[in-house]
Amino acid sequence: MTITTKDLIEYGSAGLVLVCGALAGHYAADGMTAIQWAGAATAVLGSVSVAVAVRTWTPEKARQSQRD
Repeated sequence: MTITTKDLIEYGSAGLVLVCGALAGHYAADGMTAIQWAGAATAVLGSVSVAVAVRTWTPEKARQSQRD
């Protein structure tokens, strides 16, 4: 089995979502202020956005070949 760069990027972005969610949950269990809740929500949403972008982004070369 060959691990490609694309695989590493996809697993890395999934790991980012997991770590951000786990850290937010851990600190939420300890008690957070409203500002900390907003920061945690922003971090989780940002990591999810990265994961979605990684999976849906098409390289420039692929878009050019589709136009031709």
